[in-house]
Amino acid sequence: MQAHQEPVFRFAYLFLGDPDDAEDITQETFLRAYHSLKRFDPTRPLRPWLLSIAANLARNRHRSVARYLAALTRSFRADPSESLDVEQHTAQEQDTGQLWKAVRQLPADDQQIIYLRFFLDLSTAEAAQALDVAEGTVKSRLNRAVGRLRAVIKKDFPTLSEGYES
Repeated sequence: MQAHQEPVFRFAYLFLGDPDDAEDITQETFLRAYHSLKRFDPTRPLRPWLLSIAANLARNRHRSVARYLAALTRSFRADPSESLDVEQHTAQEQDTGQLWKAVRQLPADDQQIIYLRFFLDLSTAEAAQALDVAEGTVKSRLNRAVGRLRAVIKKDFPTLSEGYES
């Protein structure tokens, strides 16, 4: 657990943006892994398997948070400016840098592949194992996600691309 706790936490934190939620996901990941040890293939690496569990849990948490924010937004419909202030305040607390903000604008699947491949520095093979997909699928998803990220950066964060455009 000690050898894999940090990457699992970092992945959950990058995906969810909240350290408390990430800690919950990390704990739940190891609990689920422990209870599922009989299904683990010991010939495969442990880290991608743990990250796949964390990915599923984080995706579920992300969905529940999105439902909560939608309900919160509906409750503030009488005063839309107040609703926007709450959402902006939450986003400002969670986001620590422009690049991270840009990644967070992407769909959840795009965020996940970028976090695994670039933030956690997993190889294509490890990312494929973590997501339980073929390596070619990782490559194509990553290519599309990076393209979408470039578009977000160009549109909303042009200072990030200064000096890199040809």
